[in-house]
Amino acid sequence: MNDLLQFLSFSDPNVRFVTIGTMILGATAAMVGSFSFLRKKALVGDAIAHSILPGVCLAFMLSGSKDPLVLIVGAFITGWLSLIIIDGISRTTKLKNDAAIGIVLSVFFGFGILLLTSIQQSGNAAQSGLDKFLFGKAASLTQYDILVFSSIGIVLILVLLLFYKEFKLISFNPDYAKVIGLPVKFLEFILATITVLAVAVGIQAVGVVLMAALLITPASGARFWTHRLGTMIFIAMVFGAISGFFGSFISYVAPSMPTGPWVVMCLSFLTIGSIWFAPKRGMLAKYRVQHQNQQKILKENVLKLFYHIGEKENDFHAERSIEQLLKTRDLRPTELKKGLHLLKSENTVRNKDDKWLITAKGLNEAIRIIRLHRLWEMYLNQRLKLEPDHVHNDAEAIEHIITPEIERQLEKELNYPTKDPHQSIIPYIKE
Repeated sequence: MNDLLQFLSFSDPNVRFVTIGTMILGATAAMVGSFSFLRKKALVGDAIAHSILPGVCLAFMLSGSKDPLVLIVGAFITGWLSLIIIDGISRTTKLKNDAAIGIVLSVFFGFGILLLTSIQQSGNAAQSGLDKFLFGKAASLTQYDILVFSSIGIVLILVLLLFYKEFKLISFNPDYAKVIGLPVKFLEFILATITVLAVAVGIQAVGVVLMAALLITPASGARFWTHRLGTMIFIAMVFGAISGFFGSFISYVAPSMPTGPWVVMCLSFLTIGSIWFAPKRGMLAKYRVQHQNQQKILKENVLKLFYHIGEKENDFHAERSIEQLLKTRDLRPTELKKGLHLLKSENTVRNKDDKWLITAKGLNEAIRIIRLHRLWEMYLNQRLKLEPDHVHNDAEAIEHIITPEIERQLEKELNYPTKDPHQSIIPYIKE
């Protein structure tokens, strides 16, 4: 607790610079990375990150300085060059985009390692710490670094706000953007430029190896929480900032722990949590909906049992035994008992002396299901010209998902039929 309070006080300048710096880098990378994620260009960010290393090395070799602004300029140039080469390989050869990315990534990264090794063996005392670009150097960020990152972050935010609608359109429907006359190539150029710039800045925190995670992981997690692009970008930025904060805190509490990798680990935890626990699109939510649908189908199938027996015996209100119900439909005893108990909790069936009978509420529901089944059979037979012995299975599958609107449309389309293709009566609830 003392460590936490001391960390939150930001009395230590190094803690202040590292925390603010990683939060800015995480948020800006997540903001730009959201568009790379939506345009299915996640690997492009990885290629840019690895291609930036030779630019950093060349900028140092030419300037002799480790000024962040100088290194970012060098990184930006080679990052942009990698994009041009990837596009050129994809357009002029038979190689696909993923192969072009792999080639450019490996060649540029190999060249960067070669230059970095040469610098380290040159005896230049100023090269100390240059190798941190491989895995990040978040723990050594300075006030000047923060000023540079903040300035670039503001530029990225302004560009995004200025072209937000256009970026949104080319991310989801570039063909439509061309048709309405938008300069798609120019917009892609701007988007690629801010992506390269975000990557060039982000490697200061997590390095070239982990930069793709800082770019794509927040957007991946945010996608599970919303269908709206603006909300998704905001959530991704929050994820990036939170990860920067906790990565810095963990590094502060345990000095042997590197900041950059822990930022990525925190991002991973947030994304995994989103995958499982997001309220509507998470895995648990999907399992819950799937379970509810399975229960709904089971209950409706059991109600159909009562109707079919009642229709055959011309008595819908008689008591039925488990054995009698099982003979009517191929259900396992455990499934039938589960369905009966679910229906009992909804007051659609009742039991008495180990026998079951359907209530008025349950009968109305059974009539609805049978009506939907037989209406769909009639539709398949009359409109799609399917033989009567080929329509039952399709109707079994779709009867559970027909909405009231579709039901009314079917009735109107078929002119309120009274019998299905098998000459069974289509029941209607009497008003």
